[in-house]
Amino acid sequence: MEKKFEFLKEVYWGTESVWSGGYFVSTVGVNEKIIRQYIEKQGQEDAGQAKLALG
Repeated sequence: MEKKFEFLKEVYWGTESVWSGGYFVSTVGVNEKIIRQYIEKQGQEDAGQAKLALG
């Protein structure tokens, strides 16, 4: 990928790399309803974290 998009080195100069580590998600054995519930819950958790006040 880096060879195909070499122009990104010029766009993002000064950084070690444009590419970051990825992750793997498996949904084997999980139906659509469970996936939708997971997505909805993630949004709720993110909203709660955004309201966190430090100090």
